[in-house]
Amino acid sequence: MSMQPRDNSKPLDDYSLLDPKVHACPYEFFQRLRAECPVYRMPETGTYLVTRYDDIRAIKKNYQDFTSNITLQERGRRDVHKEHDRILQTYGWDNVQTLQRTDPPAHARWRNLIDRTFTAGRVREMTPYIDAMVAELIDSWIDDGECEFVTQFAIPLPCKVIADQLGVDRDNFWKLKAWSDAMLEPGSPTCPDERVVECAHLVVESQHYFYKVFEDRRREPKGDIMSALVHTDMGGEPPLTMHELQNLMNQLLTGGNETTTSAISHALWNLLKFPGQMARLRADRSLLKNFVEETLRFETPVLGLARKTTRDVEVSGTTIPKDALVVLTYAAANRDEDKFDDGESFDVTRKNAGAQIAFGMGAHFCPGAMLARQEILSTFEALLERLDDIALARPLPEDTHQRSVFLHQMKELPIRFRKR
Repeated sequence: MSMQPRDNSKPLDDYSLLDPKVHACPYEFFQRLRAECPVYRMPETGTYLVTRYDDIRAIKKNYQDFTSNITLQERGRRDVHKEHDRILQTYGWDNVQTLQRTDPPAHARWRNLIDRTFTAGRVREMTPYIDAMVAELIDSWIDDGECEFVTQFAIPLPCKVIADQLGVDRDNFWKLKAWSDAMLEPGSPTCPDERVVECAHLVVESQHYFYKVFEDRRREPKGDIMSALVHTDMGGEPPLTMHELQNLMNQLLTGGNETTTSAISHALWNLLKFPGQMARLRADRSLLKNFVEETLRFETPVLGLARKTTRDVEVSGTTIPKDALVVLTYAAANRDEDKFDDGESFDVTRKNAGAQIAFGMGAHFCPGAMLARQEILSTFEALLERLDDIALARPLPEDTHQRSVFLHQMKELPIRFRKR
């Protein structure tokens, strides 16, 4: 099923990703950008949006001209971000650039370490455990005939999984979620100043919690990621500092739950919007893996990630000046008509759905992608097996998503169903 034709009469500057309605459904805007202005300077922020698939692929390979090494102050560009950093420096551990915010070859120091953790073999071994976690969560509300799917399933599942992998108390998952939100929100221009400061204090709180866990693992290692980080052999290099450990923990925590929550929520929402696609999945469960890829393509959890230009550089006929912030808009590229036929339609049988770039590509490809895919797959194997007649319990509000320029998180998804 396709979206409505785009409205070409509306000036491009009338769209804004800071508008909650546009953010909730930015695809008409992105479609017009690809066709009319594939490299677009946002008038509100001065940030450049790159929207075509091939342009983003080329930029991802060109870390000499487009660096990942961007600080929060460079991304936020507000005085309050200096206060955010001062709070971390004074009361916790200030930020250092590690996995996501470094370029090759330095990037390999942390990437090689994390890649040892999220191997294909480990995810295969984890599958029965993930299936059991999915079943436990469904059991908690299946007899009610309804649930609020985001808070009762899509948030708890990845938060509890990453808690177990980190070796921390899974019953603390709402605290982990609050810390994760606080780590991500200040980077968005929609985050109010007072919330930026609040987030800094929450991050410090998380740092002191994780400091105690790291020190405990130094004394008594366990079979979890925290132990691996403090005891790993760095190949003759110095062991990770507490600053590096805290930054890696930030990325593992946020990457381990936010994108998966979004993908699971949107996957079910897509099936409710397009019931013919749900019928196809029920008739042919072999389509489930492709459905996961199509969901990641059609409703990309991270709208885009930032780079900074190191010199004046031309992309698709537009010159981007040195030191400009550039957002690689994955959500736009994943619907690019030059890559995906009828890219504005949701099709669980799409032949090249796996070409989506929701997890990035190249050196910065998401190390937790296999784990996220398995969590989504296990979820829908169980939902289709155990629930019938799934429908929205009430209409969703127009403002369906949390406010963020980078993340695409649903606020709620209330459903009703019949237990099979």
